[in-house]
Amino acid sequence: MTSEATPTSGSDPYTGTGPGTPVTPATPAAPGAESPPATQAPPTTPRKRSLRTRTGYTWVALVAAAVLGIILLVFILQNLDKAEVTLFFWSFSLPLGITILLSVIAGALVMALVGGGRILQLRRAAKRG
Repeated sequence: MTSEATPTSGSDPYTGTGPGTPVTPATPAAPGAESPPATQAPPTTPRKRSLRTRTGYTWVALVAAAVLGIILLVFILQNLDKAEVTLFFWSFSLPLGITILLSVIAGALVMALVGGGRILQLRRAAKRG
């Protein structure tokens, strides 16, 4: 067994050479002269225009919101049992699905207030510094 490496038929990923790849000798460039590029870029094919537009994104968002609304409606209709809710001095009875929906909306509003406060804080700090 020898320690010599045997050449393979594929291209070398480190040097970009392989069978059929022309080898150009490295010559030192003259002072002040620009050296030619080592490899030429392959010819570019015309790009296809992307059909992604704001209208398309809006349509996708509307479809996603409609699907989410249908799922939410099914959830509410399946949870019509009454739930007694007491908040400070208010006491009322709502269907369980509506109660959960209102609590999720309240939580989202609290998070939006906290996030908005943080954004304002960061804007003030960015204007100062």
